[in-house]
Amino acid sequence: MSTKKLRILVIGVGSIGERHVRCYLATGRTDIGICELNAELRNTIAERYGITESFDDLDTALAAGWDGALIATPAHTHIPISIAVAKAGLHLIIEKPLSTSLDGLDELQQIVAEKKLTAVVSYNYRAHPGVVAMKAKLDSGQLGKPLQLYAMIGQHFPKYRPAYRDIYFADHAQGGGAIQDSITHIWNVCEWFLGPMDRIVVDAAHQLLEGVEVEDTVHAIARHGDVLASYATNLYQSNNESTITIVCEKGTLRLEVHERRWRCMNEIEGPWIDEAFDLPERDSWYTLNAEAILDAIAGIAPARCTLEEGIQTLHVNLAALKSAETQTWQPVGAR
Repeated sequence: MSTKKLRILVIGVGSIGERHVRCYLATGRTDIGICELNAELRNTIAERYGITESFDDLDTALAAGWDGALIATPAHTHIPISIAVAKAGLHLIIEKPLSTSLDGLDELQQIVAEKKLTAVVSYNYRAHPGVVAMKAKLDSGQLGKPLQLYAMIGQHFPKYRPAYRDIYFADHAQGGGAIQDSITHIWNVCEWFLGPMDRIVVDAAHQLLEGVEVEDTVHAIARHGDVLASYATNLYQSNNESTITIVCEKGTLRLEVHERRWRCMNEIEGPWIDEAFDLPERDSWYTLNAEAILDAIAGIAPARCTLEEGIQTLHVNLAALKSAETQTWQPVGAR
């Protein structure tokens, strides 16, 4: 493996941008620069992490010589910024969700293809060690075809995201709400497990979360081809839990993120066979994702979540929002 560090420009250093700065530096494989309009925030992050290259203007930043750029601004700005980054010839790391609309995607894909760039969407579940191991088991075919999936995630959002009222989360147009900010992670990883979702129906509402009007509770049923799936989340429960269960012809797989394990049962009423994984803190997970993305940019391994796969999950988000509004089944991928 090359020891040359990759130069990565992080565009937008709010909460998630700062985490990316910290975790990409933790890999020991990067030199990081930042671009941020908010002068106070820009100076704070630069001082906190010893960053010597910081910019308040995107064009100036892009001209400073980078291998890639990580876009961590609100979702509605991702595509225009990504197009500028791609035109500059830099590899792309785009924070989830990819966008809030399909506008500009064709142009972005064309530039990425013409310039032969690596473009990834940063859905970090695809680097989770339990997910990676469970996918390998599923792909081995030992348990036969997947038939059904059900997933439940929930947490007390004010504890983990105390600034939620004052950031993009409060506004659908900026990528906010539980559909675009929370359960989209689960849809994306379950598409990795099962293949693309092709239709969905959603019931969503604001039930409790103070200070916002966007949905904090989502129930959905969906089809991934022949596989029936159901999904649920809320952002106010006391317990921080994430569970994904896949029922196959010859057994059952279950990911229990909060228990730091994935499980397999391959006998009727048999014992669970558990495999633990070690993630001592949340940054450990994000650092694993950074490692996987850097491998893709360096040509060491394929991207875990390609631009095209991010577009597919964007289609799911948009279909889900439309379904919640109309209370009807929606096809995924319809323009």
